[in-house]
Amino acid sequence: MLGALFQSLRPRQWPKNLLVFAGLVFSLNLFNLTDLLRALAGFVVFCLLSGGVYLVNDLADVEKDRLHPLKRLRPIASGRLGVGAAKTAAVVVGVIGLAGSFALDWRFGLVGSAYFLLELAYSFRLKHLVVLDVMTVAAGFALRAVAGTVLVHVTLSSWLFVCTILFALFISLAKRRHELITLANGGAGHRAVLENYSETLLDQMMAVATSSSVIAYCLYTIAPETIAKFGTHNLMLTVPFVLYGVYRYLYLVYRKEMGGAPEQALLSDFPLLVDVLLWMASVVAVIYLKI
Repeated sequence: MLGALFQSLRPRQWPKNLLVFAGLVFSLNLFNLTDLLRALAGFVVFCLLSGGVYLVNDLADVEKDRLHPLKRLRPIASGRLGVGAAKTAAVVVGVIGLAGSFALDWRFGLVGSAYFLLELAYSFRLKHLVVLDVMTVAAGFALRAVAGTVLVHVTLSSWLFVCTILFALFISLAKRRHELITLANGGAGHRAVLENYSETLLDQMMAVATSSSVIAYCLYTIAPETIAKFGTHNLMLTVPFVLYGVYRYLYLVYRKEMGGAPEQALLSDFPLLVDVLLWMASVVAVIYLKI
């Protein structure tokens, strides 16, 4: 049962919580041991908070998940994890996560609570509202980034917020598109909001989100305040990695049908993984080593 419980916490989704480190990196505090340890603790807290939400979501969607070709294999939907045990675990994990967030910093606790409540609202209501469903998912990503800045006591960058939410919106729309195509005519039975989407509409929305996110990142790298903050013009040299990453992910979405699991795409597609690692390394090299 412990194995099924751990799987229900979605450890494959935990890389999303690495956004907690964004504020640490871009505030030039990566090598500040105290802030690094606080960010690590914040990452663990968000893994607990998101894990608790996933348990609640699976409990709320257990019958619908059984209609999905892949989600029917989830521990609760498949019966490997009992409903009673899952409810108890959701409460315990959620309480520990919230308590841990306030123990780190009361402001971090407020952001963590806002994230937890938003995700619960998504599980029970917002995921049924067209457009608001994907925007809520994107907001969850943005709150992770916000939490990271609060934790290390730095001012939230408007660029960080905008870039995060736009990239998250792109990934969320790709996931909706994958669900729509995978479930075909039975999609509305699994997720009612899918009847309000069409493949063409999602393609257009993805195009807007993709273009906006790339443009926002490009503008960020050449903005006067960015150059003044980091003391270099060379952050623009990281743009090709972002472009390749976006194009590679679009390739995986449209040609390999991997849009339904962004974490799987990242970990299983070697070129994309290498590109992300190279982008991270180049950012650190530019803003810390002034290369």
